[in-house]
Formats: sequence, C-alpha cells, structure tokens
Amino acid sequence: MAESAAYQVVARRYRPQRFDELVGQEHVARGLSGAIESGRIGHAYLFTGARGVGKTSAARIYSKALECERGPAAEPCNACESCRAISAGQDVDVVEIDAASNRGIDEIRQLRQNVAVRPARGRFKIYIIDEVHMLTREAFNALLKTLEEPPAHVKFVLCTTEPEKLPITILSRCQRFDFQTVDAPAISRRLAQIVEAEGASVDAAALGLIARRAAGSMRDSQSLLEQLLGSASGAIGIDDVHAVIGTGREEKVGRLVASIAARDPRQALEALDAALAGGADPGGVLEQVIAALRDCLLASVGCGPESLLQGEGLGIDLAAIGRDVGTETLLAMLQIVDQALARMRTSGHAAVLAEMAVVRLAKLEDLESLSALVHAIPVEKGMAAAAPTRHAPAEREKKTTELTPTAPVAAPPADRTDREAVEQAAAAMSPAQPEAAPAAVVSAAAAPAVVLPADPLAAWQQAGEAVGGIAADFAAMATRAVWREDLLEVGLPADATTAASFLRRPEVAAGIARVLAEIAGRPLKHTIVIEAVAPRAAATGVPANGAVGADRHEPAAEKPRPAHSQAALLREAMEHPLVMHARTLFDAAVRKVEPPRRQEVAVTAEMPGAGDTELPDDRAAEHQGATDG
Repeated sequence: MAESAAYQVVARRYRPQRFDELVGQEHVARGLSGAIESGRIGHAYLFTGARGVGKTSAARIYSKALECERGPAAEPCNACESCRAISAGQDVDVVEIDAASNRGIDEIRQLRQNVAVRPARGRFKIYIIDEVHMLTREAFNALLKTLEEPPAHVKFVLCTTEPEKLPITILSRCQRFDFQTVDAPAISRRLAQIVEAEGASVDAAALGLIARRAAGSMRDSQSLLEQLLGSASGAIGIDDVHAVIGTGREEKVGRLVASIAARDPRQALEALDAALAGGADPGGVLEQVIAALRDCLLASVGCGPESLLQGEGLGIDLAAIGRDVGTETLLAMLQIVDQALARMRTSGHAAVLAEMAVVRLAKLEDLESLSALVHAIPVEKGMAAAAPTRHAPAEREKKTTELTPTAPVAAPPADRTDREAVEQAAAAMSPAQPEAAPAAVVSAAAAPAVVLPADPLAAWQQAGEAVGGIAADFAAMATRAVWREDLLEVGLPADATTAASFLRRPEVAAGIARVLAEIAGRPLKHTIVIEAVAPRAAATGVPANGAVGADRHEPAAEKPRPAHSQAALLREAMEHPLVMHARTLFDAAVRKVEPPRRQEVAVTAEMPGAGDTELPDDRAAEHQGATDG
C-alpha cells in the first residue's frame, strides 16, 4: 500500500527539469535562458498555449534557474537544496496559485499584502498563477498596479490556455511567450525514451498512433501511454492502442475513405460497420476519417508529403484522392463530419449519426465541377460582349448560308443594313466602279430610323434570354413593360425582390442594356420597378405590356401589401428547391425567415461606361418626367 500511495504518474516522473528538455519549445527555452544570462530579467511573464505543452514545467524551470545557489544561471543545477525543493513543490519562495479556485478579489488582495514580505531564503519571491484567465474582472483590476510595479524581489509568471480572455492592460504588462503544439514525431521520440526507461516494449507504429491521437499535447500522450502500460501485458501493439482509444484499424478506415471518394454509399456503410466491429467508438472512427480528409485537402491544394499526418497504414493514396475529389468537395466533406461530431457529443445515437454522415459524404455532389460552371458564366458574358457581330444579323446570315451554300463566303448578305456592312462593302469595291460607292452610302443615309419594338415585354424577355443563365428566368417574371422614349420601364411583382436584386447587378444590367440597344438600333435605358399591387393599367383595361404613351403607374396609389405571417414565410422557404438542397447537403435547419421589405426603387441601366443609378421614389419620378420630356 505504501508503494501504491507513493507512485507517481508518468507525466510527473518524466516532467522536464531543464530548458533543454522542453520538447518542441526551443524558442521559449532560448528566450528565458538568454534573459537570465544577459541580466534582463523581467518582472512579469505570460506563458500561453494549449494544454499539456509545458507551460507550468517551463515556469518551474525558470524559477529554479533564478533561485539556484549557483545562479541565476541559464540552466538550473537540479542538485542544490533550492532546485530540489522547487522540483518537489515545497519551496516557500515559489508560490503556485490556481486561479480557477482562487479567482476573487479577496485572494488578490491577500497576494498584494504578501508580495511586500521578503523571500525566506532565496533571491526572489516568484508567483506562478496557473489558468490566470479565470480571474474575475475585479481581481484583474486589483492586480494591475502590483503587476506593473512589483517590489524588486518579486517575479510573476502567468500561465493560460486562453489569452484572448485576458484584459489588454494585463497583456501589456507582461513579456509573452507562445508555446507551440508538439509535432507527432517529437512526441514519438519522447515516448520511446520513456518506454526504454520503464523497461517496456511498445511497437513504433503504436507510439506513432499515440502521438497522432494526442493532437500536439505531450501530457495527453504520456497519460495514454501510462494507461497502456497498466492495462496491457507483454509487448504493446497497435491493436492495443485502438482498443484503448476506441478507434478502428487503419486499413478499415482507409477502405471507408476510399468508398466515400468512390461515391458508393453501400460499400461505405459496410466499411463503417467493419471499422466499428472491434468495439471502436463511432466518434473515434469519424475523427480518423476527418484526419484522412484533412490530408486529402492539403494534397488537393498542392502541399507536399511532408505536410501529411497519416502514414501508409491506411493502405490508400491520400494525395491521389485529394486531387481526384477536389478542394471544394473536400471542404464540404470536412464540414459534414465536423457537424456530425458536434451532434454526437450530445446525442445518444452516435452510431446512427455516424452512418448518416457517411451516407451524406458518399452521396455528395462533385462541387468542383459546379464551381467551374459558376465561374464559366461571366466568361461567356464577356465573350458575348466582345463579339462584334450582332445577334439578329448573325441569325439572318446563318439562314442565308444554309439556303445558298454555294454563295461566296466573303459576300455580305443582301439585307444587311448596318453601318459596318456598308463600310466594309465600300472598302471592298474596286476603283473601276466609282459610282457604286456613293449610291450605297446614299441608300444607307436615306434608310428610315429604326423604330422601337411594338411589344416591349417581348423585347425585355428576349434581352434576358440573350444574357442567358438565371437572368433569363428572372427576366421572365416581369408583369409589364412600357416604353418611355428611350427608357424601358419594367415592372416585377412584389415577391420578386431576389430577381430584381440580381437583374440590377452592374454586369447583368449592362448585358441587358447591350441587347436592348441591338434590338432597337440605338442606346437605350431600362428601369426596374417593384410593384406592391397590380399595375393601374391592368385595372383600366390597358394591356399589361403597355404601349408608348400609356399612363405611368404611380406608387402612391398602391394599396399596402398584406403582412406575411412567419409560418407562411417559413413554409414557403422550406419548399424552395435551393433551400431544400442546402438543408440536405449541410444538415441545416431554417430558424427564421425575414419577410420581403417593401421596395420602390428604380434602377437605370445604361450602355457600358454610363454607369448604373439607383434613385428613391420621389427622385425616380422626377427622373422619369425629365426623361419623358
């Protein structure tokens, strides 16, 4: 019983005792030992970093270096009485305070009274405050003055895992050292030293798995190693590690990842069942999947093999899978697994949630190709804008060529009347025909002016179809269109705010204006108006598309739009195809739907270079009157 009571865990027995024993924190060791050697010893230090990376150990080593009988020295001797007392936690001049349980202003007031007392035997009185972010605001305020100007014999070392919770007034009074997470190879080497010192036998693959499972925490890896040393008899293999941490064998997880990449839900579920068959935890298996997908993601953006954490135990080429699946798809997969893990922590159906996540991953669309299609839309618009041939003449040329295939290719069509065709024909004439050129020019000058189309709604829809894509669908939602000289007024229903916003985008509005100019033969403007109720023209019997000179719809005469209930809006949103697809893809839920805001905004789109203008209601009416005049 006495031996059992005196037993110390591995993390305490093999705690670093010198600066050169801090694994993965060489930059901190150089900074602290260099400050002692140069005599620039600060009065307050802040150690920040994740759990188990050596913050408290570094604070104790720094205290020993200051209090050592041979020092202050860059490295403590660990042989004098002061060093041994500090290592055992029995030195009266080195006070360790747990801020999580001593977080009030009364404890800080007691500390302020004690700092005035001289050290009992050492040079300094050192206060190590662990988890300092747990102090209350009042306690921080009480500590400010003492932390900034302590007595010459007092040194502070503050340790925290959440430095963002500290007031800036505290941060500015401390020298900050950020502790890094320890990489897996360094953890494996340290664990191998501990195993050798313990006289045990552990496979190198098992140590590597422990190191990866620790996620950069040296203390977590040592605690897991001690659990294995206490539970396993004989040599410890990788199967023993999987049994303790609740993960599946790596080759089974590799089969699961390969099935997901192949978009085979049935095979993916079978691979998941095989990974869970040995008693593995569903959350642990999904964590292995997310680690493998992380390596695939890094490979998809061009990172080299040195950035991959998973070894060859999975039995698959993660780099090849990353290149095949694509970055966008991998990002969506990682998000699905992360959401599943978050839900599993609070659910009693972890296995079902894991199966749901695997099916979603296997049925996920190729988002890389969808992204390419979306990015190709503006390119097509730019190509259409750069084409010199107009749409209507191009169709006539095609028909003429089909009817007369033997006609010379260089000959212009007979009915082509645009200025470019006339100039090209005049330039192609030979000097032997001087009379023909003036006749062609006179005929072009005498041509009658191009009139506006009689059906403005059809012209608007034709412009939307020429732009293509979703603009054609939104343009087809127009309820009326009226010519106002060179201005086309287009009315959209009250619930078409999304369509109006899209059609008002500069690039979409410029494309529509360009097509309208080609249809009418001269530059035109168009205005989009959101209507709360049906236009007054419909009530008076005037056709919805309007005619030149029709009465203009006045927003002031409209009736107020009926209020939309939250239930109706939510039902409408849930039935929308895009919302249904997003909910299925990301396992999302609709919490609230904002009703469409009443909007009476007119947007004028001109030819490229003229810019787009948005006017409020009263300014829009003035603009329309000025345009009509």
